[in-house]
Amino acid sequence: MTLSQKLTRRFRQAAAETDGIDEAVYDRYNKDPLTPIIGLGRKDLRVGIFGRDPGRDEVKYGEAFIGAGGQLVRRALYECLYQTAMPDFEASKAVGEHVFWANTVPYKPVGNKAWSMAVKRRFHPLVRTLLIDYWEGDALITLGREAFFWFGIDQSKAVRTQLEAFWRQDDRFERQCEITLSDEEGRSRTLTLYPLPHPSPLNQTWYKRFPGLLTQRLEQVGLTLEAATR
Repeated sequence: MTLSQKLTRRFRQAAAETDGIDEAVYDRYNKDPLTPIIGLGRKDLRVGIFGRDPGRDEVKYGEAFIGAGGQLVRRALYECLYQTAMPDFEASKAVGEHVFWANTVPYKPVGNKAWSMAVKRRFHPLVRTLLIDYWEGDALITLGREAFFWFGIDQSKAVRTQLEAFWRQDDRFERQCEITLSDEEGRSRTLTLYPLPHPSPLNQTWYKRFPGLLTQRLEQVGLTLEAATR
């Protein structure tokens, strides 16, 4: 599935107004820094993976969740679907066809630092459109605090308080919560969020536990090859 020309144009316009895109890395790989890196996938995929932003390898390959952290995700996904170890990089690319992928901001930031709230707000309506109009699934596994709290942007204080209370729970990586998103035209969808920690090697608290936690989440959402679509 590809973006409409209108939405692609809006992403490019928003990127042109954004300082902090790592243009040096885009230049290194001869990539256009205004082109969003979005995984997408078929509209009828039941399960989605929602992260923070792309990294260097995502720019290199022009594909979401393909770097070190993404490989952790894809390895667990492969083992869940095929009940065997993921054999190679090409297999990691192919297994991505079974879930929907998206990020809070589909551009690599300088230094891989989290985007500011101003930038996340700039792209929020566009990413909401992805989740509402370009995907029919409803089970979304969020990776890290930034991805989870993205769903509180432009929401009521009550919703933000609900998300904050959920995140304070010790068992937040075992439970799930529902959130309703609305787009600029009034369409809305309710998604079930299954939060996980960020799969970065720098996240020493959770990095070693991440594969097991993700496997547990994939079992919770009942992802199998037969049940990958709605």
